[in-house]
Amino acid sequence: METYYDFLTGRGVRYREFVSFSTKICGLLGINPNEINNILEALKQKPRIPVLWFHGLECSCCSESLMRSSSPVFSDIVSLISLEYDDLISASCGENLLNYKKKIIEQYKGNYILAIEGSITEFENGACCMVGGRPFNEELLEAAEGAKAIIAWGSCASFGCVQAAYPNPTKSSSVDTIIKNKPIVKVPGCPPIPEIMAGVIVYMLLKDELPPLDSKLRPKMFYGMTIHDTCYRKNFYNANKFAERFDDEGAKAGYCLYKLGCKGPSTYNACSSIGWYNGLSFPIRSGHGCIGCSQEGFWDKTMYKEEAPITPQNFDIFSF
Repeated sequence: METYYDFLTGRGVRYREFVSFSTKICGLLGINPNEINNILEALKQKPRIPVLWFHGLECSCCSESLMRSSSPVFSDIVSLISLEYDDLISASCGENLLNYKKKIIEQYKGNYILAIEGSITEFENGACCMVGGRPFNEELLEAAEGAKAIIAWGSCASFGCVQAAYPNPTKSSSVDTIIKNKPIVKVPGCPPIPEIMAGVIVYMLLKDELPPLDSKLRPKMFYGMTIHDTCYRKNFYNANKFAERFDDEGAKAGYCLYKLGCKGPSTYNACSSIGWYNGLSFPIRSGHGCIGCSQEGFWDKTMYKEEAPITPQNFDIFSF
């Protein structure tokens, strides 16, 4: 396959622009700037990674998030990889698309990355999520056999998310409940921060391995600290200054939102350091507490009331 550098130069990208992009990648991944030459050589020599992107039970917000990446932009990310199959944004459909997927699985067996967006369902043998007349679980296991590694995009693929919330009628769960024999990296969030998604892809391209992971299989470079650790309201927390209501004077003054249910102290993510919309903002800066969307089981834990997780006795917890 052609290299990333070949792909860009073949489309009129100048070398200076190539160096500029590589430098941005260094910053995103926290790589020492002295290694820029190594990165340039890697992007010149390594072939683009074939990627198959599957969609299970989900709302496509992870893909929507990635498409809004600003540094690097989505077009640069797609240039890094060779996105061979994605049933959400593929131009073809029906049998043509399904036949092409089979061809890619055979052609790049053992060398492609399988990206999964959405949870899996075991209800009625997977009948709640069908792809081309087959249960998604079957499609997933078939493709996973020849995959080099698995990326679980978002909280649905990582932990089950809303589909797995009580009472979980579809018996939904994370992808690692059925894929046991492949290296998996989880990138949770509802949706994940687009720059984190880009960073994971770039790291795997440059290092030819998964990034260092924590006990939940999340990349430590992005999920190594809680949102509270780098939150700009932490000084108010330390000073015991809290907003008691969303419309009181404390809230207007930017006091800590912990008493309003903010999950920042228990949520591992980079929202408060990387931010959203090109670093413009994130929920806490917008005046709302963190809902803990990158944590396992977050949908069963509301920030508005104390009764969590949900049980049959307090199932009306969301009727606020």
